[in-house]
Amino acid sequence: MAYDEKLADRAREIIALTHKNVEEKKMFGGMCFMVNGKMCAGVIKNRLMVRINPELNEEALLKDGCIAMDFTGKEMEGFLFIEPEVLDTVKQFQYWIGLALEYNKTAKASRKK
Repeated sequence: MAYDEKLADRAREIIALTHKNVEEKKMFGGMCFMVNGKMCAGVIKNRLMVRINPELNEEALLKDGCIAMDFTGKEMEGFLFIEPEVLDTVKQFQYWIGLALEYNKTAKASRKK
């Protein structure tokens, strides 16, 4: 499972500043951060993946480097990939992780099997 470890470290650092209940899981061919038992963000290959409020999906997709997450031929609303070239600054990175952490407060957790 190859993913950008440096990108994962950057996400880990920002999430750890404000959240203690964080679990890392391998999924989607990469690594995801589960915050309070809910998928929040992750790194798939060399891209940041964020789970945001689906109501913000269209607006977010207008931003440079943001594309819809698509694993099955269908876009997953509220799940976005952020290209690495738009994550150069701490401010840019914090923006996307911040959206994911904000939505995490109200997001529903997946059903346990």
